[in-house]
Amino acid sequence: MTMIRLYELSILVYVVSILLYFVDFLQRNRKANQIAFWLLSIVWLLQTFFFLFRIIQTGRFPVLTISEGLYFYAWLLITLSLIINRLMRVDFIVFFTNVLAFLILAIHTFAPNHQSPAVAEQLISELLIIHITMALLAYAAFSLSFIFSILYMLQYSLLKRKKWGERLWRMADLTKLDFMSYVLNLLGLPMLLLGLILGVIWAYIKIEHFHWYDAKVLGSFLVLAVYSIYFYKRAVQQVQGKAIALWNIGSFLFLLVNFLLFGSLSKFHFWYS
Repeated sequence: MTMIRLYELSILVYVVSILLYFVDFLQRNRKANQIAFWLLSIVWLLQTFFFLFRIIQTGRFPVLTISEGLYFYAWLLITLSLIINRLMRVDFIVFFTNVLAFLILAIHTFAPNHQSPAVAEQLISELLIIHITMALLAYAAFSLSFIFSILYMLQYSLLKRKKWGERLWRMADLTKLDFMSYVLNLLGLPMLLLGLILGVIWAYIKIEHFHWYDAKVLGSFLVLAVYSIYFYKRAVQQVQGKAIALWNIGSFLFLLVNFLLFGSLSKFHFWYS
């Protein structure tokens, strides 16, 4: 169990590393990139230790089963991403490579076929808890971002009508409101992505008849797409100001529809009822 806890810790460190790589992916933040690199290095050291331990434990090169093969594949992806990040500085490839490696490691960690029944059941329960927690953290970030966009639109309206009252001065300026809304979405989107990855893995393991066309599953990936478009508009198309604030408000309203309506139509999302 100590080894399992240490392995789960490496997964959590990996999550933080990916979040920081996402920040650098959108903002070209070198400090975030450096911290992400060192956290990823820690993950690589831990994964290498587990790999060597498995070699000693089995007395062979552990790639003969699907579980072992997935682990070695993920380890190779992490290794290559570290080399690319250090030698070539191709940051976009590093980010997307590690999202893929995280998916593979999560499947390897929580798949029950290489655990005892008791340990497997406990890991599956913990997987569901992590999935729900990450989804709620993402929703909280999106909610605060929505509030900042609402304040932006209110501030914009007051300035447009030249209402120089006390309410105007009590709110932050448009630039700060816009920036805070962006930063919160910057935190929310990768958490939602990783939470959905873990949720799909849990569903495949635990639910006998899991379908991709479940209302909540489709709705959650549509929410991911809507917020991804927000970043595309902002980072690539350079959409700013009122237009991007309105898109963010609409994105959150769609999130509410997914959470309240699609969740009630789902065949297995009952936890919030």
